[in-house]
Amino acid sequence: MNLNKKKQLAIRTLGIGKKRIIFNKERLAEIKEAITRQDIKDLLKDKAIKIGEITGKRKKIVRKTRRREGSIKKKVNVRKKEYMIMVRKLRSYIFELKKHDTINPEEYSKLRKEIRSRVYKSKAQIRDKINKMILERK
Repeated sequence: MNLNKKKQLAIRTLGIGKKRIIFNKERLAEIKEAITRQDIKDLLKDKAIKIGEITGKRKKIVRKTRRREGSIKKKVNVRKKEYMIMVRKLRSYIFELKKHDTINPEEYSKLRKEIRSRVYKSKAQIRDKINKMILERK
């Protein structure tokens, strides 16, 4: 006895999944005669149709993030950051001077080496040094 259509009707009427609908095997003849939603509801009250337990996926356990090598954020070296900012500023400054022919390539390379060895602490210091170099040239 094929009751797939009756099962589909029960699914739509009761709003539950196919696996949860259980027909009473002794009352299959009554179930076969049901053609309306009200008939399905009546059969549910008379216990010709049962609603089974919800079966589903087990809840996924969310693991806490562990503190491993890859998740540890190291503190940034502040001295290095300050050095990088200063060096970039000074290098760009002397590059512009070289581009406008204020200093020659030999002076430029000398100044770059001095910047790298942290001779100058600020742009004002390097400006004074460049002014002295220009005065010596004349």
